[in-house]
Amino acid sequence: MEGDIALSQSIRRAVDLIRRAAEHPLSLTEAAEVLGVHKSTALRILQTLETARFVRRTGAGTYVLGSGIIELSELALGSMDLRQFAAAPLRGLQRETGHTVHLAQLTGDEIIYIDKVDSPAFDAVKLPSRIGRAVSIYASAVGKIILAYLPTEERDRLLSHVVFERFTPTTYADRESLDAELVRIREQGWAVDNGEHDTYVMCVAAPIRDSRGRVIAAASMTAIEVIASLDQLKDSLPLLIDTANQISRELGHTPDID
Repeated sequence: MEGDIALSQSIRRAVDLIRRAAEHPLSLTEAAEVLGVHKSTALRILQTLETARFVRRTGAGTYVLGSGIIELSELALGSMDLRQFAAAPLRGLQRETGHTVHLAQLTGDEIIYIDKVDSPAFDAVKLPSRIGRAVSIYASAVGKIILAYLPTEERDRLLSHVVFERFTPTTYADRESLDAELVRIREQGWAVDNGEHDTYVMCVAAPIRDSRGRVIAAASMTAIEVIASLDQLKDSLPLLIDTANQISRELGHTPDID
C-alpha cells in the first residue's frame, strides 16, 4: 500500500514537472523542488524525460517542454478529428455495400483501427478486428496501403522492426516480395488482403490523405470469404475509393497538390 502511494506521488510530481516545463524554462534546482528529491535524482528523472522527448535541455542548461508531448497531442487530436470527419461517410459505405468497414491510422510505429462499422452478416462469425487494436503492418490491406505511400526512409524504419512471419500461403513474408507488392499498390491506388493473415478474411483498402497530400490513414471493406469473395469486394472498390476521397476532402486534401 505504501509503495502504491509513493508511486502515485512520483507520477503526480513528474506530471507537475512537465507542466512547469511547459510554462517556463525549468532549472535543475526548481525541478528538484517540484519533485521533492535531491538534485542528482532530479537530474536522472529529467534525463529519462529527455530521452522520451517529453522535455528538452536548452543551451542555458534549463529544461523546456519537448517535442514528444507535442507529437502525442497532435496524434490524439488527429485521431479525434479523423474519426469525426470519417464517421458519416464510413457508415454510408457500410449501408450501401453491407460489408464491415474499418478506419485505420498510423500511430507511432503501429497501424491502429480507430473506427469500425460492423456488418450484420457477421453476427454468427465475428471478425478479429477491434477499435484500438494494432493490425499487421505487412499482412493487411490497410497496413500495406499506408506503407506503400510512406517516404522510403520512414517505411524502412518501420519495417526494420518487423519479424516477417508467413501466416498463410498468401502472406508476403519477406521484404523483397512485400516491396514488389507495395509498388503495385502505388500504381493502382488501392490494396487487397487475400487472406494474408487469416485465410478466411478478404479485404480491400484505399488511402486517406491530409491537407498536405500525405497518406495518413486507410479505409477498408472486409468480408469473410464464405460471404463475399475478394472479387466481389473489388466490385465495390469505386464506392470505397469515393468514400476515402470524401474523407480526404474533409481533411483539406485537394488532388492537385499530390
